[in-house]
Amino acid sequence: MNNIFRKKGWFYFVFSFLAFLLLLQPNVIEAKTVDTKAESAIIVDVNTGKILYAKDENEALPPASMTKMMTEYIVLEKIEEGEIDWNTTTQISDYAYSISANNSFSGVGLTQNKDYTVLELYEAMAINSDNATTIALAELIAGSEGDFVKMMNAKAEEMNLSEFKFVNSTGLDNKSLDGNHPEGTKADDTNLLSARSAALLAYHLVTDYPEVLDISSIPETEFDGQTIQNWNWMLPHDATYLKQYYFEGVDGLKTGHTNLAGFTFTSTAKQKDRRLITVVMKTASEDERFKETAKLLDYGFNQFEVVELFKAGYKLQNEPSVPVAKGKEKTVDVALKEGISIPIGKGTEENYHVEYNLDEKAFNENGELVAPIKKGDKVGTAELVFDDGEDFGYILDGDNKVSVDLIATQDVEKKNWFMLMLGAIGQFFTNLYHKFMDLF
Repeated sequence: MNNIFRKKGWFYFVFSFLAFLLLLQPNVIEAKTVDTKAESAIIVDVNTGKILYAKDENEALPPASMTKMMTEYIVLEKIEEGEIDWNTTTQISDYAYSISANNSFSGVGLTQNKDYTVLELYEAMAINSDNATTIALAELIAGSEGDFVKMMNAKAEEMNLSEFKFVNSTGLDNKSLDGNHPEGTKADDTNLLSARSAALLAYHLVTDYPEVLDISSIPETEFDGQTIQNWNWMLPHDATYLKQYYFEGVDGLKTGHTNLAGFTFTSTAKQKDRRLITVVMKTASEDERFKETAKLLDYGFNQFEVVELFKAGYKLQNEPSVPVAKGKEKTVDVALKEGISIPIGKGTEENYHVEYNLDEKAFNENGELVAPIKKGDKVGTAELVFDDGEDFGYILDGDNKVSVDLIATQDVEKKNWFMLMLGAIGQFFTNLYHKFMDLF
């Protein structure tokens, strides 16, 4: 019996000691960062545009079939503008047919002298990453793939993509096209995108045309009498060997692979009210691109939370007010017009503070607001400052700054003419006195 008590006592001692160590080292439980085997990668919070993680995100690399995201965007834009619709039909050119007949390229197998709808072609492109249907859509919209490439690059400029080069609509390397590369491009050209630019393109795609997800989320469908499957294995596929890659909430967006590009993937997933976009470029295999993507999505969803760091009406404790000239009050309190909410790493709230940037145009030469002042008048901005660690900024402009308007919290009436006159007289004699004293 004593041995039993001694064993239990030893067990409780060890358990208590381990628990004590865990309390001293909470970081053992909560991961603070992520690492990826991808050559470059990025995570973007779509609701706010905040970049949560980035690795060599500005390195321009071949995106392979992720190029098709730009083709998808332009097709959807032309539908919105009324130039085409989902039921518009077209036939397959000799060039598109030659690509379809080439077993080296992913393809659904197209038939010439047959009408295909835009919807049929788009689904084959977005779901099965078909190259020939992509070319057919480019030719329908622009007349030739060469002219469509010009549209792609112009749209990239409009979107402010920072690192890009579009040389065809599909993402294939031009040298693999046997001299049939688009007019205006070179035989040895290849498409280029950085992870950041791919994420920004995906951001525009899912925010401008959220209906893109209705198609990109389809695991498999019928095309021209055959079943075609989505190369995005993180969707809920029926095949047993693909179930290991399923990730809750993934509903897009575009995979890619060439020998030069390796295995690439731009994903998007939604859990509750949050949507993320991730990009991995130049991974070593199909398996790796999905596992690395899952790692990034896990990190983005589980290690970040949207927090209201400062509420509307917040005042700096050491600078709650600014001086007022010609007013019935000598000062007026200033505060944030709106609250500041962003996704942050869990437990990092204390790493943020706000700084006031007063608008010089709103103040006189003595640094005073001049009455009358209305409640809600803008007097400057309040900028969010991150004190500890790396801030990756925002996907739209790359600026790390988050700011809201700084406003007056109350009305301050202007003094009446008599009080202003008395003040002026008093100031006159005060100045006269100081000049007199300076003589001695």
